[in-house]
Amino acid sequence: MAQCVQSVQELIPDSFVPCVAALCSDEAERLTRLNHLSFAELLKPFSRLTSEVHMRDPNNQLHIIKNLKIAVSNIITQPPQPGAIRKLLNDVVSGSQPAEGLVANVITAGDYDLNISATTPWFESYRETFLQSMPASDHEFLNHYLACMLVASSNEVEPMEQFSKLSQEQHRIQHNNDYSYPKWFIPNTLKYYVLLHDVSAGDEQRAESIYEEMKQKYGTQGCYLLKINSRTSNRASDEQIPDPWSQYLQKSSIQNQESYEDGPCTITSNKNSDSNLLSLDGLDNEVKDGLPNNFRAHPLQLDQSSDPSNSIDGPDHVKSASSLHETKKANTGIIHGACLTLTDHDRIRQFIQEFTFRGLLPHIEKTIRQLNDQLISRKGLSRSLFSATKKWFSGSKVPEKSINELKNTSGLLYPPEAPELQIRKMADLCFLVQHYDLAYSCYHTAKKDFLNDQAMLYAAGALEMAAVSAFLQPGAPRPYPAHYMDTAIQTYRDICRNMVLAERCVLLSAEILKSQSKYSEAAALLIRLTSEDSDLRSALLLEQAAHCFINMKSPMVRKYAFHMILAGHRFSKAGQKKHALRCYCQAMQVYKGKGWSLAEDHINFTIGRQSYTLRQLDNAVSAFRHILINESKQSAAQQGAFLREYLYVYKNVSQLSPDGPLPQLPLPYINSSATRVFFGHDRRPADGEKQAATHVSLDQEYDSESSQQWRELEEQVVAVVNKGIIPSSFYPTQYCLNSYSDNSRFPLAVVEEPITVEVAFRNPLKVPLLLTDLSLLWKFQPKDFSGKDNEEVKELITGEPKMIGTEVISEFLINSEESKVARLKLFPHHIGELHILGVVYNLGTIQGSMTVDGIGALPGCHTGKHSLGMSVRGRQDLEIQGPRLNNTKEEKTSIKYGPDRRLDPIITEEMPLLEVFFIHFPTGLLCGEIRKAYVEFVNVSKCPLTALKVVSKRPEFFTFGGNTAVLTPLSPSASENCSAYKTVVTDSTSVCTALTSSASSVDFGIGIGSQPEVIPVPLPDTVLLPGASVQLPMWLRGPDEEGVHEINFLFYYESVKKQPKIRHRILRHTAVICTSRSLNVRATVCRSNSLEDEEGRGGNMLVFVDVENTNTSEAGVKEFHIVQVSSSSKHWKLQNSVNLAENKEAKLASREKGKFCFKAVRCKEKEAAVQSSERYTFADIIFGNEQIISSASPCADFFYRSLSSELKKSQAQLSLHTEKHSIEDAVRLIQKCSEVDLNIIILWKAYVVEDSKQLILEGQHHVILRTIGKEAFSYPQKQELPEMELLKFFRPENTAVSSRPSVDQLSNLIKTSLHYPESFNHPFHQKSLCLVPVTLLLSNCSKADVDVIVDLRHKTTSPEALEIHGSFTWLGQTQYKLQLKSQEIHSLQLKACFVHTGVYNLGTPRVFAKLSDQVTVFETSQQNSMPALIIINNM
Repeated sequence: MAQCVQSVQELIPDSFVPCVAALCSDEAERLTRLNHLSFAELLKPFSRLTSEVHMRDPNNQLHIIKNLKIAVSNIITQPPQPGAIRKLLNDVVSGSQPAEGLVANVITAGDYDLNISATTPWFESYRETFLQSMPASDHEFLNHYLACMLVASSNEVEPMEQFSKLSQEQHRIQHNNDYSYPKWFIPNTLKYYVLLHDVSAGDEQRAESIYEEMKQKYGTQGCYLLKINSRTSNRASDEQIPDPWSQYLQKSSIQNQESYEDGPCTITSNKNSDSNLLSLDGLDNEVKDGLPNNFRAHPLQLDQSSDPSNSIDGPDHVKSASSLHETKKANTGIIHGACLTLTDHDRIRQFIQEFTFRGLLPHIEKTIRQLNDQLISRKGLSRSLFSATKKWFSGSKVPEKSINELKNTSGLLYPPEAPELQIRKMADLCFLVQHYDLAYSCYHTAKKDFLNDQAMLYAAGALEMAAVSAFLQPGAPRPYPAHYMDTAIQTYRDICRNMVLAERCVLLSAEILKSQSKYSEAAALLIRLTSEDSDLRSALLLEQAAHCFINMKSPMVRKYAFHMILAGHRFSKAGQKKHALRCYCQAMQVYKGKGWSLAEDHINFTIGRQSYTLRQLDNAVSAFRHILINESKQSAAQQGAFLREYLYVYKNVSQLSPDGPLPQLPLPYINSSATRVFFGHDRRPADGEKQAATHVSLDQEYDSESSQQWRELEEQVVAVVNKGIIPSSFYPTQYCLNSYSDNSRFPLAVVEEPITVEVAFRNPLKVPLLLTDLSLLWKFQPKDFSGKDNEEVKELITGEPKMIGTEVISEFLINSEESKVARLKLFPHHIGELHILGVVYNLGTIQGSMTVDGIGALPGCHTGKHSLGMSVRGRQDLEIQGPRLNNTKEEKTSIKYGPDRRLDPIITEEMPLLEVFFIHFPTGLLCGEIRKAYVEFVNVSKCPLTALKVVSKRPEFFTFGGNTAVLTPLSPSASENCSAYKTVVTDSTSVCTALTSSASSVDFGIGIGSQPEVIPVPLPDTVLLPGASVQLPMWLRGPDEEGVHEINFLFYYESVKKQPKIRHRILRHTAVICTSRSLNVRATVCRSNSLEDEEGRGGNMLVFVDVENTNTSEAGVKEFHIVQVSSSSKHWKLQNSVNLAENKEAKLASREKGKFCFKAVRCKEKEAAVQSSERYTFADIIFGNEQIISSASPCADFFYRSLSSELKKSQAQLSLHTEKHSIEDAVRLIQKCSEVDLNIIILWKAYVVEDSKQLILEGQHHVILRTIGKEAFSYPQKQELPEMELLKFFRPENTAVSSRPSVDQLSNLIKTSLHYPESFNHPFHQKSLCLVPVTLLLSNCSKADVDVIVDLRHKTTSPEALEIHGSFTWLGQTQYKLQLKSQEIHSLQLKACFVHTGVYNLGTPRVFAKLSDQVTVFETSQQNSMPALIIINNM
């Protein structure tokens, strides 16, 4: 139980006090009425004695009574009605609420910290009122009247006569059978005569004389002169006199509103007085039977006419809180005791003392003695007689009584003079004067008698009081007999069916158990008495039981919470909304956050309901909000009910303050961090052959890799524009901001271009939510260029504003447990700073069906519209937490977040806006296929744009043509077959010789140090005006690897007028091309053995080209025709084809291979000299009847592009391999010998059958020949992965890489060639030795001087060679030492000697060479050409 103001030792004596009746004359009542008090009320604050009093017990022992209190009340002849008592109790409880700002106790139990109010004043008020308002009953005498004060005024005409009348009236009420109420203790009630004298208005002498007369008649012990009203009420304001009555009256003024037929009454219940201190407020207008008071109606009588519903057995009556407040207000204005001075207060106090000392206590003492004597005199004879008789009649329960036996459910009823009742009377009197020892023994005796007689009601009463007396005995001679109480409660409840008495037992016993810290027993007791007949009682007892559980040595927190919930439920049924709410809130502390979601939902729902009823709308909203936002485990129907309730409450809240700020709505959930912001217009869909650039859209998934690529492309183009340096102010353009992008800066948006915000909603409920009129909430601060800031903050948009246009989505349906994004647009019409704050919408539910598939109309809906149930307008803020900072030490050790500014764009001035469309853009190509498409550039803004460039990581994929118009063919229709190439018809005579032309790579944008990836778009006049569009041809070449290729284009452009905030804009396009296999080309170059050319200079080459058709005809390709082979080089050119086959048509069907051989010669020196280092010579060898000019677009473009990308790759590889120290010059020279820069371009046509039409595709492949003798390929070679090696756990020694050239490179220093007759006839029979002259030509291939040693002593050692070729000898000098100047050719005349016929290999001389300034000698390898065979014939 909760803590109480009074201890149980104070509570019980205060609850059972001697009762005194008061009977006042009309005039006397008028005098007290001047103070707004009745006579009984006047005495109330002074009814406790200030000093100890003494009396003697029957054994003549002195007994001390401490703190005695008496209860004076007006006589009322009607017993109180149960319904009225219930109403009174209800009002008392609802009028007592926890004090505002009361600091609750914090109880820590386990892992719970609970704020619990330690006291429950409403329970104490209830208990007091309950104990005071108990009606008097026949089986006990505790609240029967012991005495009666007869009060008359000194102003009366005949005061003594008035006293006689009052005395007769009292006698009539007590002894006449018409009045069964009130109850009197003993027949000869003490009458005490009080003369009231009004000091300010009355005659002092007369009063004194009347008092003397009274003393003569009634004796000094039996009368008293009480002087009051020492001042007139109009002087009340002069001095402040304390008002001791207000605490008694105000607290209990809640019954003021009752009205009775015979006159207005106030029922007042008093905190510290006994049961019947309930008095009439107001004098009767008519005096019946010459008496001043009307005794017919008890103040607790309900007026049947005014409230028919409240019958005696009616439910607990509920009074609205507002009427209570009014009553309180009405009462607080009244000043009580306005005519009384402090002296008067003392007089009243003195009067009570006198009455108690002189009148009441002696009367009680005398009565106790009389009763004791009676009992002693009877005990010997009659008790033994009774018991003997009972035994003889075998316990037949028929005591000799002088009246007919009255039986009821609880046993028999005794007549008033029965000896058993006399014991009870004596016990009660002893109890009232705190003589608990004697009281206990009497109760104990009475209990036995009653039980023997089976008078259960009487027995229960005796048991109850025996237990209390035993507990209150001084010195505690015996333990508290709790079983007595239990028996009494059970008897009252089950046998007598008297819940009021049972409740009194429980209240007393629980308080006693609590004082002994027996909380568990107390709780069990309290819970036992909860029942269906009274919700208020059950609620209060359950609440006290809950307090018992929490006050145990080891608190039982969950039991506390559970019983608080039960109490709250019963309070709610009893109409005590505030108390119900308080109980639920206290229990919620235990259930919250423990995962008991259904319990939490129930509590929150109830709290919401109760708060709503009490008009605590904010609490109601927050409670319902909790039910909705926690992941609810409720069924869909239940969630729907919760939601409807929530919306209903919310609607009422918003109606209270229609102009207030919009409330925050809890549903649907918004995942703020998933919010995406997109700047710009939506992408146009493809229109026929026109396909818009993909650019950026909200439909694209974020990919960190691709965003990095786009960033690099943009950096690349910005660097080119800014002459190789990226400016410090550069920041990559971001069109779409999301949780992965860098949002630390304020994004820039352009005026008149929409801003789309994608908000991610999630509906956690199992019922669909319908959002209507959904739009963004924003704040805008326009910036003036005059430098003044005028802040215009628009919270909500009404109409179409000038600053920012807002798109409204009229209906947005989110199905149950669905996540869905809404895209909301803003249209900025002014420059300035925009802050997107959140979303605003009407939240509602759908009527009709529980789930909606979003397709078709619901029953009862308009088509396309959902019928909205109830909806409320509100907002949700978008608050995005920035990234966690982790750079400095301070940031690492603390939790700090950076800013996220994606919702705070700065609106800048107008910028040009480019749209790009691709026309006839292919999706599938053969590898190397050339296709012509068109690109359309449109400026859709109001500003001109310039400096249009395109950048791509794959520049070899496309070209816009050369810089000069001459090089770019006009249109595809200029030649037959609508070729994409520039072609010239040739005559058939000049078939196999090459046609040469030249071009500079600078013309094709591949200059020295240029970025081949950045390509300027050749706009006419370099400017695109607002609204203008231009179409440009674009050639595409299928990439060399087969498969799907994503090729990123980034278009860069600027405004003609320079903008301070945005320097440039970009447009992205990703082209997806699927390539299928076509041809594989591999080529090698080697030195020709013949050393003469037309000029007689050395240096012819043979180029072998293998072409294989690898197409598996999935693209419907029938065959490939090789139409032309071209070379492009600074120093070499193809001269003619040395193919022996006669057929000119070079056709390759599927999986066929073709072999070509070409002769290549050096360009003429003068040509080479004239050409700048960037000029290339193109030579075309034609297999058809049409020459494709390879030095024009697009052939040259793609050639240069592939060349530059190849160079990039090789540079990257070189940078990987080169050591820190550079390779020595000598080695460099040697390497140069074997280098060649000859590039082959294979041009082909493919015949394709598609939809029974024949198409001709064309394309080109490139082979770049770098090294003599090394095979080169047109397609990238797959790198073989090295095999896995074992890990080495030691440090390799730093072996310096020797800078020696490789054997291959050295073998190419000197080129050797033997000149001799193929066959030689010799007459061996004439001359046995055959001598053949042989010329050895040595050619220095390098640019340095070379020392050469020719050694002829070499013999073939291999036996195979000997078998095939016979042996011969060289004659003459066997070793030659020569020095060859740069590129010099030297001839040696040698002689070979043969002894018989045969075939001989003359290729035996060994040639060693070294650079003149080097020491090491290297052997040049034998020519890897055919063996130098000679046939010797005999003549």
